Amino acid sequence: MRVFLTGATGFIGSRVVPELLAAGHQVLGLTRSDAGARSLAAAGAEAHRGTLEDLDSLRAGAEQADAVIHTAFDHDFANFVANCEKDRQVITALGSVLQGSNRPFLVTSGVAIGDPGDGGPAREDVYDDHHPIPRIASEQAGNALLESGVDVRIVRLPQVHDPVKQGLISPYIDDARAKGSVGYVGDGSNRWSAAHVLDVAKLYALVLDRGLKGARYHAVAEEGVALRDIAETVAAGVGLPLVSLSEAEAPAFFGWMAGFAGLDMRASSAWTRAQLGWTPTGPGLIADLKAMDYTAAAAAAAQGQSPTLDC
Repeated sequence: MRVFLTGATGFIGSRVVPELLAAGHQVLGLTRSDAGARSLAAAGAEAHRGTLEDLDSLRAGAEQADAVIHTAFDHDFANFVANCEKDRQVITALGSVLQGSNRPFLVTSGVAIGDPGDGGPAREDVYDDHHPIPRIASEQAGNALLESGVDVRIVRLPQVHDPVKQGLISPYIDDARAKGSVGYVGDGSNRWSAAHVLDVAKLYALVLDRGLKGARYHAVAEEGVALRDIAETVAAGVGLPLVSLSEAEAPAFFGWMAGFAGLDMRASSAWTRAQLGWTPTGPGLIADLKAMDYTAAAAAAAQGQSPTLDC
């Protein structure tokens, strides 16, 4: 198939490209820059110039494809609600081109949307249209398209990591440097699920080739890593003290991240593994945090080299 991939030069998308090519697909990758076009060409993909803000450019890319995989997302979490609404518009625009066809459309969301509300891990079969996390907008848009006949498949992400970048933990580290301490809420026993970026990329390719219309898949290798363990590893890496915060103190310390810092985001991928034969093999989250070059990361952040438009 010829696949239109948004976020094709981003953290996840750039790893999805070789997985798709290895499976025999052609890749048309969205990029906004000459540098991005060159990197796609070097990887064996074709570039399509456009942006998430230019919906016509997105529709033009989708029109040329047999399938669409949407991994791009603006990770400026200080404007998270607005960016989730932007993602709704992007998904709606891409899906409008696929109406009346059987072309698959893979939409990206977050595992927390599958929270069953009973204290158990998030599951693929759980969907709450009124979930308070703003990223529900992505799945609401996908559901609307599904109801209109589009072959929508959802890939839900945990904290996706390697030794350079780790989802929400990357801004968590930057914030710790700014505050002079590494914080966690209460005893830090709340947990975040995680997966290595290369395992996540493999799952996207599997969902494209073997996924079911209307199904949700969890890219989860580790069901839950305690925030206390994450905080201790980060504190050792950046050389800052640990601090336990009460729920009342968390908003002032964490700012926009307070809504996530005390949240338990455990998630299961049992159904996903059984359906697709997906077997994660990459390093765990703590191993990647221990392998991280914190000095280099600090220098990159100081020079403004931590792009937010990525996924």
